[in-house]
Amino acid sequence: MTTTPAVDLPFLDITAPDFRFDSPAVAAAREANWCAMTPMGLIVLRHAEMHQLLRDPRLAQSGERYLELMGISDGPLYDWFVPMILHQRGADHLRLRRLVSKAFSPRMIEGLRPFMRDTATSLTAAIAARGECEFMADFADPMPVRVMCALLGVPPTDYELFRRWSTDVGLVYSFTLPQLRTRVEEAVVGLRAYVDSLIEQRRAEPRDDLLSALITAEESGDRLSTEELRNLALTLVFAAHDTTRNQLGQALATFSEYPDQWRLLAKRPELAPQAVEEVMRWAPAVPTIFRFPVEDLDVHGVHVPAGTFLLLGTHAASRDPLAVDDGDRFDITIHRQVPHLTFGGGPHYCIGAPTARVEMAESLIALSSQLAPPSIAGPVTWRPPTAIHGPESLPLRFGRG
Repeated sequence: MTTTPAVDLPFLDITAPDFRFDSPAVAAAREANWCAMTPMGLIVLRHAEMHQLLRDPRLAQSGERYLELMGISDGPLYDWFVPMILHQRGADHLRLRRLVSKAFSPRMIEGLRPFMRDTATSLTAAIAARGECEFMADFADPMPVRVMCALLGVPPTDYELFRRWSTDVGLVYSFTLPQLRTRVEEAVVGLRAYVDSLIEQRRAEPRDDLLSALITAEESGDRLSTEELRNLALTLVFAAHDTTRNQLGQALATFSEYPDQWRLLAKRPELAPQAVEEVMRWAPAVPTIFRFPVEDLDVHGVHVPAGTFLLLGTHAASRDPLAVDDGDRFDITIHRQVPHLTFGGGPHYCIGAPTARVEMAESLIALSSQLAPPSIAGPVTWRPPTAIHGPESLPLRFGRG
């Protein structure tokens, strides 16, 4: 089979300050080929190829290789990031996932739903009293922080501390990580010390929370080590907060452009789960997922050398006209036949997806039931569209319905 050299592929500068995944340039590149070159490596743009590669055992989500590209080979960030469950493969990954799955039970998620609902309702009521807000500070930040802390059994007095740490840890996926390394490492060190004390407390006095469930989780006599517990807790902190915060911001920014969809959701709250799926397809907070081939690959006519930084473009794939009918239309009433890939796929499918879906749905129900359609009330600033993308600030006004 004839293969295409990288120089003949379309080029997208995903590091440019004005780059957008919903741009005509991305659509043109996707039409030309299933992938494109970037300053970082290859990016996959079509749904079928991304679906296939997410399940390809020859691809690894190597934390070590990623940090190597960023010039980091040791230190507290390295010690946490490299052995993360996200970066494990084969039997090691399967073992961790089985143990964690025992703790992330449907009973635990449903048990947390009333807390999510009450928290979302309370935060929304404060916004409704003013009629406007800075959405990221007033809802998108505190909502997932409080849920995350409730999961781990962290007291409300430490919410702000966890918010600050998890925000900084989330910067690990920034393309400017070398400049941010000190900030990220300070957060990792602070979180690690706090989590170690929590683990000690839960071992002495177990509670009905996720950390206690992780400590007691057992598979054929196997349990998580203290180091594994610490790394899992740190991963949960940034994953449960940063991704959900940005997805909530993406959701409200999207609904500000589609007020009729907001009114429809207010009238039909049963559409909330479907609205969550459509928001995550239309404006994913995780627009790319990284992988590294462990051997040379020839994929649909393109040669991909071992070690290539491969970005799987969830945003581009979710608009792929070859897979998604009417993909350039935002509509919460459509039941998409082809699912979005924002939670990944294959053995690394997001283990926290059910929790995130419930939290997003309860948030959208509370917001749409109490507030008229949102409109932009000032300048919006955005994080770069890298691994985690969303508004830095989102000033909103809620007029009369």
